[in-house]
Amino acid sequence: MMEVFVLVVVKPGHEEEVYKKLKELPVAREVYRVYGEYDILARLEVENIEELDRVYEEALRKIPHIEMTETLIASSYGRRGGFGEKAGS
Repeated sequence: MMEVFVLVVVKPGHEEEVYKKLKELPVAREVYRVYGEYDILARLEVENIEELDRVYEEALRKIPHIEMTETLIASSYGRRGGFGEKAGS
C-alpha cells in the first residue's frame, strides 16, 4: 500500500467544485482546502504505482479546473517508527 499526497492548484473560483470531486474518489482518504501556494491537499491510498497512474489518467486529469498538481509519495517514516524513534517504541 502506498500513501500519496497530492497538492492541487485550482482555477480561481472553482475550489469547492474540485474539492467535492476529489472527495468522491474511492482512493481519497482525506481532502482539505488549504491556504498558500496550493488550494487543496488530498491524501490518497493506492496499492502501487500502476494504480496511481490509473488514478491520474482516469480521474485527476479529467477533473475540470485543476491547473497543476504536485505529487508526494510518502516514505515509510510516516507510518511506523518515525524518524529518530527507536524500533518497537
